[in-house]
Amino acid sequence: MEQKKVFETYESEVRSYCRSFPSVFQKAKGSIITDVDGKEYFDFFCGAGAVNYGHNNDVIKEKLIAYLQNDGILHALDMMTDSKSEFLEFFEEQVLKPRGLNYKVMFVGPTGTNGVEAALKLARKVKQRESIWALMGCFHGMTLASLALTSDKDSRKGAGIPLEYVTHIPAPYMFENLDTISYMETLLTDDHSGVEKPAALIIETVQAEGGIHVFDAAWLQGVRNLCDRHDILLIVDDIQVGCARTGTFFSFERANIIPDIVVLSKSIGGIGLPFALTLFKPELDIWSPGEHNGTFRGNQLAIVAAKAGLEYMLKHHIEAEVQRKSILIKDYLTKHIPSDKASVRGIGMIWGIDVYCGEYSAAITKKCFENGLIIERAGRDNSVVKLMPALTIPDQQLLDGLAIICQAVKSVLLF
Repeated sequence: MEQKKVFETYESEVRSYCRSFPSVFQKAKGSIITDVDGKEYFDFFCGAGAVNYGHNNDVIKEKLIAYLQNDGILHALDMMTDSKSEFLEFFEEQVLKPRGLNYKVMFVGPTGTNGVEAALKLARKVKQRESIWALMGCFHGMTLASLALTSDKDSRKGAGIPLEYVTHIPAPYMFENLDTISYMETLLTDDHSGVEKPAALIIETVQAEGGIHVFDAAWLQGVRNLCDRHDILLIVDDIQVGCARTGTFFSFERANIIPDIVVLSKSIGGIGLPFALTLFKPELDIWSPGEHNGTFRGNQLAIVAAKAGLEYMLKHHIEAEVQRKSILIKDYLTKHIPSDKASVRGIGMIWGIDVYCGEYSAAITKKCFENGLIIERAGRDNSVVKLMPALTIPDQQLLDGLAIICQAVKSVLLF
């Protein structure tokens, strides 16, 4: 059977990305993906943020191969292993402590939504409140509690049941004259607001799927202050924009705040392996043994890759490299895309080109694919072309990819 026909015949209709990128892929290295016909594509999709250090990163891959050849244990539930010990010590000593952070580490199921579910369960257990606040425009996952947070209408429809116990707050970019901090203050202090005090407020410091909206440091500091004054836990979802994507390992570092709970996944898996962590302040660690568990928590191979990825990040000064390349991306896009045609926004190495129309963005990403570049869309009506290359992409490949994007935007928007 012809290869593409295999997927059409046997795979569920739920498949999505393969409809946008209709090639059968075979190999990937760095920022290049190659299909079965030998055509190469620049990857500005990056596994939805899961491959920050590039495909088949040699340093990480060598550690995985050595671990496999030594018959390292692959499945251990939450038992003690030397690989987990090495990861935990490295993560605490080389990542958390230098940033002034003191978190307990919880190994949850292998995906981001597992980390969010654990965070919500813990917040409700600690504060003995049912409600959670989230922002309009957010995306936090597709399992039921995470989906109750997620604001995208089509995603929510898939639940098939009411999604409850969440209040959605307008994001700070949505209304020009609305101070969202004051709005939340009013909800908490007005005895006629009709809104229950939450156990936690969960945010992304950069709404990625929401259309690449970067929340400024002052707003993030205001949120931290609000939560402190009202005994509300602050959860930061760093699943997609963590692991140096914004120019610092944690996306909230630029605001000099410390969340109560942080969720990591995607690129914490080092080389694209499924892995998720929920971090929280030690005083919140009131779990009973086994109260939240899962067969595949603490994926041992991903733990090895995660430590190798962190070592690579620190050794190669990836945070500084992201900050440097961020300027390159911003300068290139603002030079080649007129501000009256589209809005360019972003931070670090996550950028969006808002063309204000889903049909236009679809045409742009299609043309990019035809010209050898993989890139996705985000935001309301999927009107934002979302740039998310590997943090390790060489400058020339980055510039070549940007040229393809800008040419596609120009041809669709006719300027």
